[in-house]
Amino acid sequence: MVQHFDLNLPPLPRGIHLVTKQLVAQLPPLPQNGMLHLLLQHTSAGLLLNENADPTVRADMEAYLDRIAPEHAPYFLHTYEGPDDMPAHLKSALTGVQLTLPIRNGRLTLGTWQGIYLAEFRNHGGSRKILASIQQ
Repeated sequence: MVQHFDLNLPPLPRGIHLVTKQLVAQLPPLPQNGMLHLLLQHTSAGLLLNENADPTVRADMEAYLDRIAPEHAPYFLHTYEGPDDMPAHLKSALTGVQLTLPIRNGRLTLGTWQGIYLAEFRNHGGSRKILASIQQ
């Protein structure tokens, strides 16, 4: 059996944000065993699983992504929504927009230092929607 739930994150500033607690708080009680699939329903942000303890990891990740997909690059054609638009799409493609996580004993089975990130690649991205699917 699969159940679907709509999750929402408020507008966040550009950057990489640890959102594990905010997402889990919006979910119903998790089954004893199963899988949670998260789909970020946007093309200019990313959903990642990475280091949850040291915030410099998030800063370094953002700095690296900005180097490989810089704003104001003269070769970008898709700039209708501003100079951060095409770099945001590239970063989203590189980081991905979905995660599948195991559930064990009614909890997400994350590693000791793992957390869920929302990577906001737009200067003014707005609220973000995530479709959560729980399979038991």
